Amino acid sequence: MKTIITYGTFDILHVGHIKLLRRAREMGSRLVVGLSSDEFNRGKHKSSLLNYENRKAVLESIRWVDEVFPEHTWEQKVDDIRRYSADIFVMGHDWEGKFDFLSPYCEVCYLPRTPDVSTTQIKQSLTR
Repeated sequence: MKTIITYGTFDILHVGHIKLLRRAREMGSRLVVGLSSDEFNRGKHKSSLLNYENRKAVLESIRWVDEVFPEHTWEQKVDDIRRYSADIFVMGHDWEGKFDFLSPYCEVCYLPRTPDVSTTQIKQSLTR
């Protein structure tokens, strides 16, 4: 059994999120997702339209996601990798190099993002 771990806010779920989660899950037999808490997002000066509980319910309904847990800090990743016995840490390639420090604990993989779609773009289109 190979466990994959990833993180994100997953606000305004879109095809890019779905493709990332599907590709991550295809790398193993179990996908666990660290979902940024509302408090953590505020600390990152990031707003989300949906609160944590709503975003969690949406993620839990996706067939490739086996478990969702709260992400409260940047620093918790090593403990999470250990807690879930993660074999592979996955993030979008826009984070390339930022999580290489996790390589002593598991394989680190940056997957290509889906072109022409992002939560930021969607939010900007809503304010026009």
